[in-house]
Amino acid sequence: MKSTFSILALGTLVLLSYGLYQALIVAPREMTMGDAQRIFYYHVPSAWTSFLCFFANLVASIWYLASRNPKADAVALTTAEVGVVFCTVVLVTGPIWAKPIWGIWWTWDARLTSTLVLWLIYVSYLLLRRYSTAGQNPVLASVLAVFGAVDVVFVYMAIRWFRTQHPQPVIGGGQGSGIDPRMMHALLINWYGFLALAFLVIWLRYRLERLRQQVEEAHAMKAIAGAKGASR
Repeated sequence: MKSTFSILALGTLVLLSYGLYQALIVAPREMTMGDAQRIFYYHVPSAWTSFLCFFANLVASIWYLASRNPKADAVALTTAEVGVVFCTVVLVTGPIWAKPIWGIWWTWDARLTSTLVLWLIYVSYLLLRRYSTAGQNPVLASVLAVFGAVDVVFVYMAIRWFRTQHPQPVIGGGQGSGIDPRMMHALLINWYGFLALAFLVIWLRYRLERLRQQVEEAHAMKAIAGAKGASR
């Protein structure tokens, strides 16, 4: 297990390093935005990775609601945690990119506002999981995750449904959209690196969460056995 993780970690480091080289050196300078555009190679992959994490959280949440399987609950929690991290990167890199281009850090348009709402939903999910003492808290969190997944769709489609300050899609945006192949290559390499990093962190957190569940289950069984012994 350790050797497998080490190999994957090394591969992730290589991908991220190669992605950095592609983003800063190989990808051409954007004519309108200049070098500020290079944050695109981190902003967009972070968003895509967070969307995939939240989708995995949705699947695991539905699985848990249907089966009450603790493994599903562990997957749901860990994917939500990693998704929030990458969504935070989106919300940090976005204003950094916006300031030199738009002249403002933030504007309340559909894409930006719905992304902030998405982050708040999943932060609320994690707070519910962390601080609620109700026995049904994984169930309540799973229901909240379903609502969060709806906002993922809204975030993705916002710039297609509304006229926003945020740029229109350059990938799959219809006629006139598209980017230089070298830019696309840099974007995809960084996304693969982010996906690999997300997978490693989810893997580690899943193992820790399963260990926590097993320890709690063992303590509960011990307490039940002690109560039965005391009643005899």
